[in-house]
Amino acid sequence: MASAVAAAAGEIPEEHSGTDLVVVTGVSGGGRSTVARALENVGYYVVDNLPQALMVQMAELAAKAGGAARQTAMVLDVRSRAFSTDLSGAIRELRERGFEPRVVFVDADDEVLIRRFESVRRSHPLQGQGRLSDGIAAERALLAEARESADVLIDTSHLNVNQLRTRVEELFASPEALKLRVTVLSFGFKYGLPPDADFVLDARFLPNPFWVPELREQTGRDEPVSSYVLGQRGAGTFVETYAKLVVATAPGFEREGKRYLTIAVGCTGGKHRSVAIAEELARRLREQRLLAHAQHRDLGRE
Repeated sequence: MASAVAAAAGEIPEEHSGTDLVVVTGVSGGGRSTVARALENVGYYVVDNLPQALMVQMAELAAKAGGAARQTAMVLDVRSRAFSTDLSGAIRELRERGFEPRVVFVDADDEVLIRRFESVRRSHPLQGQGRLSDGIAAERALLAEARESADVLIDTSHLNVNQLRTRVEELFASPEALKLRVTVLSFGFKYGLPPDADFVLDARFLPNPFWVPELREQTGRDEPVSSYVLGQRGAGTFVETYAKLVVATAPGFEREGKRYLTIAVGCTGGKHRSVAIAEELARRLREQRLLAHAQHRDLGRE
C-alpha cells in the first residue's frame, strides 16, 4: 500500500530505485534461454517462464530481498499468456510502482526459426494442428506490441550461441562480472582428484615435509613449511611456469565466456606441499591482476 501511495505521489520507493530488473521475451526459438543463461552468468537472479500476472509480485519480492536478488531477470514466453495477455500493461504497472525495467526482445527471421525448430524436431507452442509457419505467425501477432515497446531488440538470425552471449554481456554485465575468477585448490591424491578441476598440478616431485620431524605437524600455510617447499630445487620454476600459463590463457577464457577457473594442486595428503604451492601460485596470479585465491580441500583431514 505504501508503494502504491508513493507511486501515486510521483515518488520512487527507495528499495525500488536500487532494483535492476530485466524482462526478457521474444519469439520461440529466438534464443531466450541463451539470453537467460548469459544474464545468470553475469550475476542476475533469473526467473524463467514467469506468468505475466506475477511480474509485479516478483519485482516486489526482489526489492525486499535485496542482495543478489537486486539484479533480477524475468523471462516470459507465449506459455505464460494463459495467465495474462497484457505484457505491455504489466510493464507499465512496474514503472508506475517506481521500477525501471529494461525489456529485451529476442527475434529472428522466420526461415531461421523454422530451421531451428526442424533441427530439434519439435513443434511450435502455438502451432496446434497447423504448419510450423502458422505457429510463428500467431506468436508474432501476440508479441507485436511487446516488440515495438522493447528497450533492446536482439536479432539472433546470424548469431551463434557464443556471439549472443557476448552481446548480452556487453549490454548488461559490469566489468567486474566479466573477469575470470581463479581458485587454486590444494588437495591430497589419496583422497581423490577434485571433479571440478580445469588443471591438475602434481607437487609430489618435491621432498615431503612430512618426513622432517619439526615440520610434520605444521601445514603449508606456516612459514617454515612454505620456505622449505618453495626453497626446493625446481619449486620456483614450477610455480612460475604455471603462473605464466594461466596469465597467457586467461584473456582467451574470458572471451569464450568462462568465468571460473579451478587449478588443483595435489600432493600425497594435501597438507604440506600442495598447500604451500597453492598459496604461492595464487599470490603470483594476484600480482598479475587476476582475481585469484587459494582454497585447501583436505587440510585438517589428517
